[in-house]
Parts: sequence; C-alpha cells; structure tokens
Amino acid sequence: MAEKNTGLNGFVADASSGEVDGGKYFIDQPEHPWMRNEAGTRLRFVTADLVEMLPEMEKAGEKFDVVILDPPAFAKSRQNVKNAEKGYRKINRAGMRIVKDGGYLATCTCSHFMTRELFEDMLRKAARDAHVRLRQIEARTQAPDHPILWAAEESSYLKFYIFQVVSAEYGSGK
Repeated sequence: MAEKNTGLNGFVADASSGEVDGGKYFIDQPEHPWMRNEAGTRLRFVTADLVEMLPEMEKAGEKFDVVILDPPAFAKSRQNVKNAEKGYRKINRAGMRIVKDGGYLATCTCSHFMTRELFEDMLRKAARDAHVRLRQIEARTQAPDHPILWAAEESSYLKFYIFQVVSAEYGSGK
C-alpha cells in the first residue's frame, strides 16, 4: 500500500496496487494517474488514517511485496519530537509487519525536527519490535531543487530510506 503518487511501472507488470490517503481529494480526482491509465480492478483506493489502518491490516494478515510509507510531518515543532517518534515508530513497525519476507519498505519523514539520527534510531527500534531485520538499499534526502543549506537547519527536512525486510529474530544472526 502506498500513501500517494504511486508509479505505474508495477501496474504495467500486471501487479496489483492500492493507495491509502487521509483525504478523499487526491483519490477522487478524475485526472488521477491510475484513472488516466484505465487501471480497472487491480487497484484498491482507501480513504483512511494510515496510523489506524496499518495495525488493522497487520491483524488481518495482509502482506505486500512493497510498502511505501509517506506520512505527513508528525514533528512540526521541537516540542512534538517525542510524540512524533512514537507515531513514526508505530506506523513503521506495522509497515514492516505487512511486508512479505524479502519484500521492500520505503519510508520517510519530511520534518527537519526529526533528525537523521533520530529517524534511524526509531527505525532500528521499530525493526526490533517487528522482529525483522532491515537491509538498507537506499538512503536519500530531498531533490537538488530543494538544496540543503548548512546555515539553515530547517532546509534538511526529508529523510528517505528503502529497505529489504527479512523476517527473523532481530539480531539472531540467522
């Protein structure tokens, strides 16, 4: 399940896909990329709160080859960082649990208050909680048209990771 702006490459390869979005506006647009490409029945669009829906999907035993987590910025101020870390940890743990063994998780934060170190520490804790191991495939920041200015801490806002998720007891060496 992806939250927004899912690409069409997997669909062309006869994959099924779905989107969970907190607002109906994006999904209901007639110019939505899926509608322009006559996506048909291989898609599932859901308007829901991702924080609530992921644990429900986990309980239902749903599994996916790829899960993309693109939540809103949970940490809009320094005072929100602790609660934001809890929210990110909850959705990432649930996201890791609905990825098939050997599948992929793409996850990000767009808050400059959630530093790279904090976000990576949260991901380690979420992986431990989910009883999975993460193999980092990619780590990125925002595109060059949004440069990171070292004199402006707030310009470093996007942290994006792609992991292969491997089911195993965390740290067991298996």
